[in-house]
Amino acid sequence: MTDPDTGAEGASNNRVVRIAAVAALGGLLFGYDSAVINGAVAAIQDEFGVADAVLGFAVASALLGAAAGAMTAGRIADRIGRLKVMRIAAALFFVSAVVTSLAPDVWILVLGRVIGGLGVGVASVIAPAYIAETAPARIRGRLGSLQQLAIVLGIFLALLVDFLLAHIAGGAAEMLWLGLEAWRWMFLSMAVPAVFYGVLATTIPESPRYLVATQRIPEARRVLTLLFGEKNLELTIGRIQHSLESDTKPSWRDLRKPGGRIYPVVWIGLMLSVFQQAVGINVIFYYSNILWEAVGFEESQSFQISVFTSVVNIATTIVAILLVDKIGRRPLLLIGSIGMTVTLATMAICFGAADQVPDAEGVLEPQLSGALGPIALVAANLFVIFFGMSWGPVVWVLLGEMFPNRIRGAALSLAAAGQWAANWAITVTFPSLKTFSLGFAYGMYAAFALLSLGFVARFVPETKGMTLEDMDAATGYEHPTARA
Repeated sequence: MTDPDTGAEGASNNRVVRIAAVAALGGLLFGYDSAVINGAVAAIQDEFGVADAVLGFAVASALLGAAAGAMTAGRIADRIGRLKVMRIAAALFFVSAVVTSLAPDVWILVLGRVIGGLGVGVASVIAPAYIAETAPARIRGRLGSLQQLAIVLGIFLALLVDFLLAHIAGGAAEMLWLGLEAWRWMFLSMAVPAVFYGVLATTIPESPRYLVATQRIPEARRVLTLLFGEKNLELTIGRIQHSLESDTKPSWRDLRKPGGRIYPVVWIGLMLSVFQQAVGINVIFYYSNILWEAVGFEESQSFQISVFTSVVNIATTIVAILLVDKIGRRPLLLIGSIGMTVTLATMAICFGAADQVPDAEGVLEPQLSGALGPIALVAANLFVIFFGMSWGPVVWVLLGEMFPNRIRGAALSLAAAGQWAANWAITVTFPSLKTFSLGFAYGMYAAFALLSLGFVARFVPETKGMTLEDMDAATGYEHPTARA
């Protein structure tokens, strides 16, 4: 028998997917901004004559801005709405594109990267929160994974644009158009998706949970009808109101229990964020060109390897989207942790056994000889596969859905800020670790991957199929009204 509501439900699902896809474009800019510097790293070092430590700081400076943007985005979104915050992020990305592309010295470049980082941090909070608040529970995992898919698409586009611009100019440091080197055009290209995102953010509705929180019930009713149809509409609004109700406005204090301790779910979200970065995934995307050049590949080959790796990342993220609502969040994380541990340990062994060959300036560089090069290359891409099908998308899904309504903005901001702080620490230390020992660096990332396995097995709850309003009971969150 045909369900008479199927057609309406299908149309509603299409609208929800389109709305989630627009929100996830913040992730595309996030990925683009993060990876666009990959092709410019060597040219920036030559242009400004900076040491490895300064270079590492320049690459990682965007992450300081991202931590600050993430820390404030949730609370700002609670005050002015999700859509306005998306437009702020788009504006920050645009300004960053202009400043970095025209930077006369490394410190102006750092300033531009910090401004872009603010946009990245804002987007990293607002997209998963908005998607979780507008998605039906049965497909929330898939829609939440669109954030990570957009991130890896952004990484792919950035690396592809880097490759094309460097190829046209004959090298990242070579002059291209209008008296600007190719690496400067790499940064300027970010202005295009920034404008695209800012315009599209005006075409989607405000989060119904924000509308209920600000007492705009008629608007919330219209948006909920648009998203889910008219079934159980008043019941849904009532449950949202109950999850938000209190005599006081939401604040950072809501993250604490009556006795003063932080709710366990907040710590779980923070540690998920830290482990996602501590395995060193962004070393692959920020430094892969100079990494592969360091072990014997030519610049053009390194660009091609980086683009191929980003394609692998996209394919495995699609796999995660297909699986996350079927087998759940925990199984994917556990599989990913095991795979990352093995592949990172393999890379550590390969780089640890590499020959040390002096470069043109007499500095010893690792050189992978014989089978070590292909093995390290395969292990690196397998690492990306295991990360892309698990910790990449699933952490964003969990951060968007696991926090109760009242604390979602603040808790997601804290978790995302922790993620960017960990990302910064990993990124800024890699150039020095590379000089010291690549084997040690990847051994350290393998150790973090192993620790993440135990953490998931012991602490991470399964949230598949739960409504956002059910998260209170599942996580032990106690409303301020209940405390009275």
